[in-house]
Order: sequence, then C-alpha cells, then structure tokens
Amino acid sequence: MKILFATSEAAPFAKSGGLGDVAGALPQALSKIKGNEVCVILPYYGSIKFNPEIETEYVGNMYVPLAWRNVYAGVFKKVIKNKGVGKNKRNDLVYYFIDNEYYFNRPSFYGDCDDGEKFAFFSKAVLECLPLIGFTPDVIHANDWQTGFLPLFLKAHYQNLDMYKNIRTVYTIHNIEYQGKADPDFLNEVLGVDESFRNICTFDKLINAMKTAIVLCDKLTTVSDTYSHEIRYAYFAEGLESIIAENAYKLSGVVNGIDTDLYNSQKDPKVPFAFKPGDLSGKEKCKAALQEKLGLEVNPDIPIVAMISRLVKHKGLELVEGIANEIMNENIQLVILGTGDKQYEDMFKFMDYAYPGRVSANITFNSTLASEIYAGADYLLMPSKSEPCGLSQLIAMRYGTIPIVRETGGLVDTVPPLNPETLEGRGITFKVFNAHDMLDAVRRAADFYNNKEGLKKFRAQIMKHDSSWKVPAEKYMEIYSF
Repeated sequence: MKILFATSEAAPFAKSGGLGDVAGALPQALSKIKGNEVCVILPYYGSIKFNPEIETEYVGNMYVPLAWRNVYAGVFKKVIKNKGVGKNKRNDLVYYFIDNEYYFNRPSFYGDCDDGEKFAFFSKAVLECLPLIGFTPDVIHANDWQTGFLPLFLKAHYQNLDMYKNIRTVYTIHNIEYQGKADPDFLNEVLGVDESFRNICTFDKLINAMKTAIVLCDKLTTVSDTYSHEIRYAYFAEGLESIIAENAYKLSGVVNGIDTDLYNSQKDPKVPFAFKPGDLSGKEKCKAALQEKLGLEVNPDIPIVAMISRLVKHKGLELVEGIANEIMNENIQLVILGTGDKQYEDMFKFMDYAYPGRVSANITFNSTLASEIYAGADYLLMPSKSEPCGLSQLIAMRYGTIPIVRETGGLVDTVPPLNPETLEGRGITFKVFNAHDMLDAVRRAADFYNNKEGLKKFRAQIMKHDSSWKVPAEKYMEIYSF
C-alpha cells in the first residue's frame, strides 16, 4: 500500500510535542510492513533547512494556487534506508519537505497571526506536489488541525483528476482542543473553494479546520480508544460533540506507541547509568545522580515524584495548585520539567523556593534532563483533566518509573491500576478529577515505595511491557484497507 503521512511536525526533524513523536515513529513502523511504500511530508522549517546536520535533495518547485494567490513552493526530500535483504527487504522511508521561507522560516512552528493561511498553503501544497514527486498514494493520512483542510482541497479541486480520484483520506485527532478557527471570509480569501462548502467548513460562525476534516475525511481516528468515546461528550469535545456523533460511524481509536529503541534504559546515551529489568542497580545510581544534580537531598529512602509536561491547565495542574502544601507534607521529593502558562511556571518556582532540597522546578525544555528524570525518578505524576493518549507514561515505564495517572483518555488504556497484593496492573490511578483523590494516589505510591521487594518486581514488570508501534501500525493498516 502507498501511504502519504501529512503532518506539521515529525521527529527527528521538527518536534514540539506528541504529534512530532507520533509522526516520527508511526511512519517508520508502517514502512517496515512488507509491501508498503511510505512517504512523510512536512514544512521545510528554517530549523531544518539551515541545519548543517540535515542533508536534503532538491526535487523541484511549483506554484500553489490559494484563492487569488499563486504561492511558491519548493520541494526537497530525504531518504531513510530500511534495513533488510532478500525476502526481508523493506521499502525505504522517504521524507518530503515543502519550502516557503515566508511561511516557514520563523522562530517557532505555531503562534503566528497567519497560521491558518500558512497551513492551508501547506495542505494544498501536499496535493499539488504529487505529480512532481511522482507518488500517487492510496491513502493520505492527515493529522490535527494543521492539515484539516487537506480533505477539503482534495474533494473541491482534485478528486475528479485521474491521478487523485482513488485517493482516500484518514484524519487523526491528536487533541480536539486545538481546532484551527478563522473568520468567515477565510473561505473565499484563503481557501478559495466554492460557497457550497461553507456549511461544511463552518462551526459556531467560524471556519473550522478540524470540523471540516471530520466531515470530509473517509476514516476518522483518535490516539486512544477511550478518547474516541470521550470526545462524543461535551465535557471533552470542546464544542464538537455533535459533529463527532454524526461521524461516529467512521471513527476508531488507536493507542499510540513509542520508539522503544530511542526510549531504552540500556541504550539511552543521556542516561548516566544503564540498567535493565534484571538488574536495576543502575536506576538507583541514576536516582542519586539526579538528586545531586538538582540540589535535592541525596536519600534513597525518599521517593521522587516527577512531572514532565507542558504546564497548562488540562494537564491537571490546578489539582497540584490546590493542595501544594498538603502534597509536600508527604515524604516525597517533587521534580518538575516543562514550560507553559505563567501561572503554573510561577507556582512551581515558588514551591522550589519554599521547599529547598525537596522541590526542583526546571522551567525549560531539555531532552537530556528529561531522560535523566525518567531514569532517576520513582514515579511520574500525570493528573490530567483530559489526555488523548499521552506518551510520558509509556516512556516512564521503559525506565522503571511508575505512572500515577488519572483515569482518562489514553491513560486508562495504557495504565491499568496496580494491585499491590498481586502486582497486576501498570501504575497507580485515581478516577475523579479532584485534588484530594490525586493526593490519595500519591500517598498510595509512597506506601508502595516501602514494599522494596514488590517495588523491584513491579518495576521490572512494567519495563517489559510492549509499548512499541508494532500493534498500532497493524491496526492502522486495517483502517487504511477501505
């Protein structure tokens, strides 16, 4: 099968969050399935284009019609070789990059006033470049609002052309909170599609990229089974519950995987001491090194509870805010890594000040420190109000760090609750979005930490859990088989 994966970011070239991880790992897994030809297409950001470590090949250029504009687009590519010979040989994974310095040579991927126009251009350029790259996909897999107008352009401008008539679209909602909204005149001034599409593209009197894709795609997915059901209700759907309900017949949920070669306690070069399920002595050393590095009391008997997260409200940080003093009455150390809303950045900075040697607030993005925390912490706290899938809990388990999660979205699907007697489960959970329910989960974690034999067995157990992309890739292949 020929698959084109369209995304606004993909590791290792461009990543700001979970989408970058998924778009980096899922196409690799798909490309290793016999008979597949997989291409990934993303913007040629300045951080990629001017990175001397990334070598690309110029393919050609074109002009993309966008309403009254004709916008230049260059196309570059990079081939990632797949290993294997003879019967085991697999097709290479090919990355294509859409170049336009006006749109993409900026300090950040998102947050500009013309984001709608920028990604509308990208979505149309994806379709426009197919003759240039000589690739006719069976399926185009679009992701989040940034490629939400791609199914619209396909149906409005390309579907009747021979090269495009058999192409089908799959659209994945990674986070329904970000929908890509624009003023009503965006339909004529930027999208340049017929007025007959206005009702499809409009929600709550605004043009809405995500709603457009939900209605027009051939198959709709989310990044966990539970989230695919949650977004049918107003509490989770950010207004789109009726649109999801109308299109539920084509909706399915597939839990994300992670790159298990990248997140590997035995191979991760960012981890100071390697360790494995059968020998966790390296983890103990990683913990001591982390405590020393972050100015915490170096004490193996005090559990480290870590949070590696964007510091925004839906991550459940209001729960931490509500019981900050009570949680620090427990015999724990708290480590935070992330950036986000000033309210929460300031809260953790104050906790760092108020509890010296017990709290370490690292308000930054630092992949090396993230690996060190995953390896050295005892628990990872994710008290999310909503969590489409979540990758941090999967990564944490690879390093023997036990998740403490609220039962929502992908956290339910990936972290069944621990039974401390039988050691069944994969983490410590709480159900209700309530600060004291979260505090109770932290207390249960602290109690379990004192069960040294059970703790050791449980850590080894969760490290062996298969969180790779193998099974999710096979499920996507089923979805692609129209």
